[in-house]
Amino acid sequence: MAAVGDIHLGPDCSGLLRPAFETLPECADVLLLAGDLTRHGTVAEAEVVAEEVRDLGVPVVAVLGNHDYDADQQAGVARTLEAAGVAVLEGRGARLPVGEHLVGIAGVKGFCGGFAGRSAGEFGEPEMKLFVRTSRLAADALRHALDGLADDGCRVRIALTHFAPVPDTLAGEPVEIYPFLGSYLLAEAMDRAGADLAVHGHAHLGTEHGMTAGGVPVRNVAQPVIDRAFALYDLALEPSQPTLTGSPAFGDA
Repeated sequence: MAAVGDIHLGPDCSGLLRPAFETLPECADVLLLAGDLTRHGTVAEAEVVAEEVRDLGVPVVAVLGNHDYDADQQAGVARTLEAAGVAVLEGRGARLPVGEHLVGIAGVKGFCGGFAGRSAGEFGEPEMKLFVRTSRLAADALRHALDGLADDGCRVRIALTHFAPVPDTLAGEPVEIYPFLGSYLLAEAMDRAGADLAVHGHAHLGTEHGMTAGGVPVRNVAQPVIDRAFALYDLALEPSQPTLTGSPAFGDA
């Protein structure tokens, strides 16, 4: 599996990632895009992204990020990517046959709120309640999508978000902005529904490796963190339980 987020493409980036992405059929079964695919969330920028990932020879599954919402054209951004064959997820799952197994990806953008012991509560002013409710609803949607993948018999389930589910992968970011980089509610949803891997972006100064309290491996694939066109992860499909094996390899930039 290949994954990257926060590629922030604009009109001057045409062809930048395409040579690396064209190697994907040799090393990966799917490409996951963890949001912030554009700079300002315009359809014109999304068209650049679409051409980078069109007809790669592997499925491409994405969630949008906060940058992809900035111009209030997120629906057009999603349509543009979908026209290029990308499955853009928000509260739903994608099911992909890989060999003899079915791999499921559940995706939401997620939102802010903070982490256990240092998080915002759904209390007080309407503005505060709406802020936290946005995070809760995203987490609920992720849990339902993961549950649906399990009901469909997916051998492996991957949670794909833009915002971080754990603080582990934020190490390196200023602690003052942790509440704006993710929410513990996402991790709770993953632990309750079950997931074999969580992939996110957003934290450019963070670190790659983390884990939820329930033991789900978490990977921050923001491009400034992985410092390559994409990261590769090997989810071994053993008869009992899938395991994330080895250290991640990286695609050539």
